[in-house]
Amino acid sequence: MKDFVVLVDKKDNAIGTMEKLEAHQKGLLHRAFSVFIFNDKGELLIQRRALDKYHSPGLWTNSCCSHPKPEENLLDAAHRRLQEEMGMKCTNLLPVNSFIYKTDFDNGLIENEYDHIVLGKTNTLPQINPKEVHEYAYLSIEEIKERIAQAPDTFTYWFKLAIKKIDFSHEFKVISKVA
Repeated sequence: MKDFVVLVDKKDNAIGTMEKLEAHQKGLLHRAFSVFIFNDKGELLIQRRALDKYHSPGLWTNSCCSHPKPEENLLDAAHRRLQEEMGMKCTNLLPVNSFIYKTDFDNGLIENEYDHIVLGKTNTLPQINPKEVHEYAYLSIEEIKERIAQAPDTFTYWFKLAIKKIDFSHEFKVISKVA
């Protein structure tokens, strides 16, 4: 079964749908989300993408990410994908920011996304889907930023952008309930 994405304009207004692979081949702007899950120690759950993913295999990134399906709202999509990739639930997901990015991959695909950043907090440990995730770690923001500075090519393009869009002094406080 083919996956479809929601094509959007630069203000995130839906303008159509397209099969996901075709949207990535043509580099058309489409809706996406990046989920950042924290534990009660303030550590961020990051994952290393499965080694056979069609782009960015083996790179470290945020807790999970994907695209809402047509007619699926953002938070429902984030909950769905968190369960599919990490085998976990988080009842207090909250969208906090968004940004547009575009990058070309070595395999000829083009990521052109209107990416919504979604935060959540839980102490549940992941039960990873090995088709999606190779491994995971909980790390402090400071440690993640140090690792990005030391080895930027080991992290996904969008993660390095998204982490700069989060105000950890403010936005982390609004997800204070632990699921």
